[in-house]
Amino acid sequence: MAELTLTDVKKAYGNVTVLSDINLHIDKGELVVFVGPSGCGKSTLLRMIAGLEKISGGELKIDGVVVNNMPPAQRGIAMVFQSYALYPHMTVRDNMAFALKIAKKSKEEIDAAIANAARILQLEPYLDRLPKALSGGQRQRVAIGRSIVRDPKVYLFDEPLSNLDAALRVATRIEIAQLKEAMPESTMIYVTHDQVEAMTLASRIVVLAGGGISQVGTPLELYEKPQNEFVAQFIGSPAMNLLPGEIVETGERTVVKLKGGGTAVSHYPSQQSDMGAKVNVGVRPEDLIETPGPEYLYRNTVDITEALGEVTILYFHQEGDSGHQVIAKLPGIHKELRGRDVMLNADPSKVHVFLDGKSLLYR
Repeated sequence: MAELTLTDVKKAYGNVTVLSDINLHIDKGELVVFVGPSGCGKSTLLRMIAGLEKISGGELKIDGVVVNNMPPAQRGIAMVFQSYALYPHMTVRDNMAFALKIAKKSKEEIDAAIANAARILQLEPYLDRLPKALSGGQRQRVAIGRSIVRDPKVYLFDEPLSNLDAALRVATRIEIAQLKEAMPESTMIYVTHDQVEAMTLASRIVVLAGGGISQVGTPLELYEKPQNEFVAQFIGSPAMNLLPGEIVETGERTVVKLKGGGTAVSHYPSQQSDMGAKVNVGVRPEDLIETPGPEYLYRNTVDITEALGEVTILYFHQEGDSGHQVIAKLPGIHKELRGRDVMLNADPSKVHVFLDGKSLLYR
């Protein structure tokens, strides 16, 4: 399998630049997920790697070979699209064999490749069925099998689960994770807008925003140590709370007096020159804990409660233009908190501090 290197890659349509300064290295055997809001360029970047979009600037290497001007068929790439794009008049077996027949492979080679793909994807019972006799998840597996039989250098997935219903998305996501386990040396790049897919499938996540890369890291790195406010709020659901305040103590720990009257203590280090700086304190809803007492990080009246069984989500009253609504996620059922004044705190190791939109940890 292959490694990929993107150096200063750029994409422009006329005078409009949609991607710039894309620098990324993908090792052999990685499953890298591109995520970001709609219009951030994640599918465009995938299509540039596939050769379906022209690279406007920079350099793309696959196994050390520059492929900017190489046709898609010569790049050793296999792509799985949102739609299954199966031939409706062909059986599962014939759909998977089609590309190999075009490539003039022998019957023995084709049969062996189909048998291997069908075993990996658990499609043996369905090889003689037509696509119309398959479920949506089974059709997507056939589309993936069509890629596997070609034995490509790199697998590209462009939102392959977006056309499935919620239950099938979960089942097929697990199947893709199992597929990667069965093919540990395969290099895969996966595009999705669903952060659950990204967090559960990726060895590394690339967060795209504003025409470039906002952060690259493992799922837990992005969740626990976001480099900026965008990543902090994009990764995690519900999104991280951001509370405005002012630094009142610096050093190995940072103390912030919040605009709402609470005090946030963070293990993030700060400099003496940061004293008095306006910052945003970030706390994930699941890291807030109810702690009645004289000291608190946040205090307000609970507007709405959502009891989900294992957790209760609290939505707090939003006053004026205070920004995003504060949300807490408490274990258990707490419907009785609706309409009550609640005080919350958080472990200092879970409290993030952002100065000018960037985390103090990455200065």
